[in-house]
Amino acid sequence: MLDIKDFSIFENHSNFDFKGFLIKIASYWKWFLVSLIISFAIAYQVNIRKEKIYAMQTLISIKEERNPFFTSNTSLVFNWGGASDQVNNISTIIQSRSHNELVVSKLQFYIDYFVQGKYNLIDSYGEVPFYVNIDKAKGQLANTLIRIKFVSPSEYEIRISFENNSVSLVTYTNNTYNNTAVQPIEFVKRYKVGEQVSLPFLNWKLQINDNPGFYTGNEYFVKFNDFDGTVSRYRGVSITSDDKSGSILTLGLQGTNKARMVEYLNSTVKMLIKIQLDGKNQFATNTIRFIDSTLVSMESQLKQTGNELKTFRKDKNIYEIEGGGAKVSDKIMDFDVEKDQVTRKITYYNSLKSYLNNSVDYSRLPAPSVAGIEDPNIVVNVSKLIALSTQRSEMAYAVKSDKIFKDFDNQMRAVKNVLLENIASAKESLLTDLAMVNAKIGQAESTVKRLPEEQQELVKIQRKYDLSDNIYTEFLKKRNEAEIVKASNLSDVHFIDSAKDIGGGLVGPKTSVNYILALFLGILVPLLFIFGIFFVNNSIQNADDVSKLTQIPLIGVIGVNKDAVNLAVFDKPKSALSEAFRAIRSSLQFLYKKQEVSGSKTLMITSSISGEGKTFCSINIATVFALSEKKTVIVGLDLRKPRLSEEFDIKNEAGVVNYLIKQNSLDEIINATQIANLDVILSGPIPPNPSELILSDAMRELILELKQKYDYIILDTPPVGLVSDALELSQYADVTLYIVRQNYTKKDMITLLNTRVKRGELTNASIVLNGYENKAKYGSAYGYGYGYGAYGNGYHDEVEKISFWKTILNKLNKK
Repeated sequence: MLDIKDFSIFENHSNFDFKGFLIKIASYWKWFLVSLIISFAIAYQVNIRKEKIYAMQTLISIKEERNPFFTSNTSLVFNWGGASDQVNNISTIIQSRSHNELVVSKLQFYIDYFVQGKYNLIDSYGEVPFYVNIDKAKGQLANTLIRIKFVSPSEYEIRISFENNSVSLVTYTNNTYNNTAVQPIEFVKRYKVGEQVSLPFLNWKLQINDNPGFYTGNEYFVKFNDFDGTVSRYRGVSITSDDKSGSILTLGLQGTNKARMVEYLNSTVKMLIKIQLDGKNQFATNTIRFIDSTLVSMESQLKQTGNELKTFRKDKNIYEIEGGGAKVSDKIMDFDVEKDQVTRKITYYNSLKSYLNNSVDYSRLPAPSVAGIEDPNIVVNVSKLIALSTQRSEMAYAVKSDKIFKDFDNQMRAVKNVLLENIASAKESLLTDLAMVNAKIGQAESTVKRLPEEQQELVKIQRKYDLSDNIYTEFLKKRNEAEIVKASNLSDVHFIDSAKDIGGGLVGPKTSVNYILALFLGILVPLLFIFGIFFVNNSIQNADDVSKLTQIPLIGVIGVNKDAVNLAVFDKPKSALSEAFRAIRSSLQFLYKKQEVSGSKTLMITSSISGEGKTFCSINIATVFALSEKKTVIVGLDLRKPRLSEEFDIKNEAGVVNYLIKQNSLDEIINATQIANLDVILSGPIPPNPSELILSDAMRELILELKQKYDYIILDTPPVGLVSDALELSQYADVTLYIVRQNYTKKDMITLLNTRVKRGELTNASIVLNGYENKAKYGSAYGYGYGYGAYGNGYHDEVEKISFWKTILNKLNKK
């Protein structure tokens, strides 16, 4: 039946020995030192090998600039759409792919120029004495270093190392790639400066810059990069707005070459100004384009009517003919001009309605003023539709959000619907006006019909000519207005501070951060290693481990035996190890006295498993008793795995087994040792039934006989964690010593020991910690100060310990 004590195995498993963990950390100080040296060395190498990172900035403002020529009398009206969202629009344009493609292509920043630095290649844009003019329509060697060495001021050498049978070429006109065959050798060839290089993998002319300085004998590198990859890098231009004024933007760029960044920032702003001004001029440009196409047809019509009028006047008395119909002609002319104005408006509205219904790109709409339309609703909405359409097309390459495009589409749809309603209402009014003008023209034409035939013919021809001339003149006037507006437009983007290298600007590498990171990693790596060891290792580390796991007293701590033999007390009686056994002897005598044991005293020594130093402790405890002139005997009761014969160099021919089976008497199995007052009884031959022999009455007789002959009887028993022999022998023992070994005995074994003690299977038990090394690496230097530290000097024969640094110095001196 299970006893409640059987469940004590689950006790004390959740305790964390924080103090022991800290001391274990301290014991690995050499690991921390090595780790820190390595990490700081790596950080130093990283810092000296990394190129310096600089940050360049340019400051721009966004302010809506209204054209000074826009007045109430200007028939060409243009509205950019307000400044409410221009900052966001311009920020989007700056980071758009299409915008950066224009800048990269203009600056040819897909070409890198390098010089060899101490540790790596250095971007030397703006510092190399030359530049290359490439043929964009032909393939260039992609992503491969081209070595250039100037053998003279006018001659250079190209070196290219080919590793494969083919290389990749990039053609920058359409940004496409293809391959060409090469020989896997180092290509070397010389060219004159300015000479056309035409190779299957290279097409350029190398030109020398103005004021190049001395460059003969110097070596440089050129590399052609992927166009899209280059554009992607420069799309990372940072944009921040001023907290006090949202219309002021700071554009920033980081990189290793300040000249390249300055050039790019200034060029991107200039390109932005051009794009923004082109957008502003789009309305005027559309109008001029429409007027130019109209003037071409009007010019031919005016020429034709002029020729008709000239032909009619030939050989006629024109003054007599004109006299009769001049007044009527002037009156009809006014009506014709009025009709043309109404007709042009109706035609524009029809064209605009058709365009709105059949197209989705409204950026090319001509201004309503071309047709003489001054209705503010029409003018404003047309200009707004052009601006939205232009802005949407610019964002197509930069914005991937469908929601933003849907918002634009919804805005344009709303403006288009308003325009269609405006067109419908305006056309109704114009059709009424047209009917009235036609009526007036009909009355005037009836008057003309009463004139003589020649006067009617003149009025007809003059009417056509004057109308064409009037329309032509009107269109010329509007074209001039459009040109004036276009020329006087100002961009809403202005430089406040252009990018400029004035020194400084260094932002990296963050050497201090690298060293802090090195410090952190130098501590963390060994710490994690120790943490793993601490938690994976479930063995007894120190005296505190024992005291936390059990209430059984710890009466001694035995140090590590560093000698080849186990007779430590006999060989070195003045050592610290010997003193540890003497301390145990004193504790045992106290226990015997406390239990009022008189006469012969029995001590059983056992452990959890083999290898914990049970036999070693038995021999040396027995030795300290023998050296105190007490007759002592060690009885080898580990019948399954005897070891005493090896320690004393005695043949294991007769022993306990022989006595228990009545084969030999006690005197026949007792062996004297080289230690005075110390005898040993070996286990004898290994029996088939060791447990039964121990349980026999012969064992009791053996103990009784020994008590008659010896003062101290040391029973060296098998481990209780493996067999039950020791439990059967505990009835003969006055005191039981349970041996645990540092860094070897598992903590669970102590829990099992608690269970056996609580159930009474082991009585009068005490614990000895064996194999204890007074170093935090293996456990705790607290609790039991065996080894005596500085106080041990003069009392023990200890081997002098050489420090770590002294060892290194000795090795250096030998060299």
